[in-house]
Amino acid sequence: MIGLQKTVLFFTRRPKLKGTAAFTSGVALILLRWPVVGFLVELYGIFILFGDFFATIGSFAGNIPIVGPYIQKALNRVSEAGGGRRNTELPCASIGEVVRYSRSEVSDMKD
Repeated sequence: MIGLQKTVLFFTRRPKLKGTAAFTSGVALILLRWPVVGFLVELYGIFILFGDFFATIGSFAGNIPIVGPYIQKALNRVSEAGGGRRNTELPCASIGEVVRYSRSEVSDMKD
């Protein structure tokens, strides 16, 4: 489990505030009996919050027989459309502390 502190840190980071607000507003709209509009606003919030994970999901989905490469290609396009960001800012143990890794450092960690 990632814990409450890291979860709060993830959803309250400056780049994620817009997505958090959209998702919360979508839930409120659904509760106020505007389900279609609320669902679309929630969907927008999900893309803002988790859009940088689509490339990671696509790499795993690429191993699915027959349809995997198509799913991978679609998720990579969605990820690139969102600015092509990767998970380079990872929440740390203390709130406000952010660690930035370069691609070479991440590849060194995998070895």
